[in-house]
Amino acid sequence: MLTRLSFTLAALGLSAVAHAQITVPIHSVASKDGDRSLGSVTITETPGGLQFTPALQGLPPGQRGFHVHMNGNCGEGPVNGKVAPAGAAGGHLDPHGSNAHKGPGNGGHLGDLPALEVDSSGSALKPVVAPQLKTLADVKGRALMIHAGGDNYADAPAPLGGGGGRIACGVIADVATK
Repeated sequence: MLTRLSFTLAALGLSAVAHAQITVPIHSVASKDGDRSLGSVTITETPGGLQFTPALQGLPPGQRGFHVHMNGNCGEGPVNGKVAPAGAAGGHLDPHGSNAHKGPGNGGHLGDLPALEVDSSGSALKPVVAPQLKTLADVKGRALMIHAGGDNYADAPAPLGGGGGRIACGVIADVATK
């Protein structure tokens, strides 16, 4: 059966290409929730950039800021001079020093992802693509962060898109699968 399917795909000029991917477990970092699992996000290499496919539940409904942060650590740490949940993740991934929050593919932080859409039941399932991130090596060892607020992809009127506090985080491990 598999041979027939492969032959049919080849005859049509199509191929079944396996893309490298990593699945990142995501946990709540809000102190009232403890370290509660919210699900996972699968990151897949695609020709258009890395695709982030969430399978998350238990988030506040609405648009949420969604970013890759510098450090692969979701522990407490300093944010604007105060200890904050997931502060040890540092700021948005910005290896080129743009120091600008412009949204995905617009010349700002490499870690700027399209906003995460959470439905009325608290689930996030809609994939987003980050065209500026090309390979899993771009994000391995970093943190994947979900913020309390939305994201306007600008530094005004509020810095970093206005996403505010960090509510969920996951460390992007070094293990990839095909």
